[in-house]
Amino acid sequence: MKTRIAKFIADSGVASRRAAEDMIARGMVSVNGKTIDSPVCFVDASDIVEINGKPVVARIDTKLYAFNKPINTMTTAHDPAGRKTIYDCLPAEYRNLKYVGRLDYRTTGLLLLTNDGEFARKLTLPSSHIPRVYIATVNKIDTTALDRARRGITVDGISYRPMQIDIISQNELRVCVDEGKKNEVRIVLRACGCPVRKLHRISFGAVKLGNLSVGQIRELNQKTIDALLKTL
Repeated sequence: MKTRIAKFIADSGVASRRAAEDMIARGMVSVNGKTIDSPVCFVDASDIVEINGKPVVARIDTKLYAFNKPINTMTTAHDPAGRKTIYDCLPAEYRNLKYVGRLDYRTTGLLLLTNDGEFARKLTLPSSHIPRVYIATVNKIDTTALDRARRGITVDGISYRPMQIDIISQNELRVCVDEGKKNEVRIVLRACGCPVRKLHRISFGAVKLGNLSVGQIRELNQKTIDALLKTL
């Protein structure tokens, strides 16, 4: 939907609407390479708007979704090996969303999806320290070895931050990590003599999987988005 150029500039956060109108009157604003001299001009995100040659980026109305990822699906838009991807499981209207981090082929549970690529990037930065909680089903539990993971461990030259690990039952662990390195839960638990048979993510920061069914998606409210933004 197209909007007035001054509002577009104001919504981008570059300047107020009045200041934008002043810039237009002074010949500082161009649309698709053509300088405009009137605020009676309508644009959308497909147009190239510039102020003194510098692009004005449209502010995205950030949307965030929780998806319960099924087992044996790739977190990617296309798999060269032809395996099923998360986008094969999503309704058509959600297939343009970006995933926030990845869950590996066999890992199930909460995967966040968003229309905002920059938001997705920030959420997955190790410096964000956003906790992710998993339920890991393991072959056996070595309580002494798990203390190594709780203190922080190095495996094959890669250092992993301390993990919070709670024993749920004789073969189930609740694992909380805040770094997001590739396959970190599986790698660390295997190094501790507790190889993972099943891995299921139940939360990502303020977002809980709850009773969302496998393969289903739900939109999260602005309060939840704000709670995540506060942690960045």
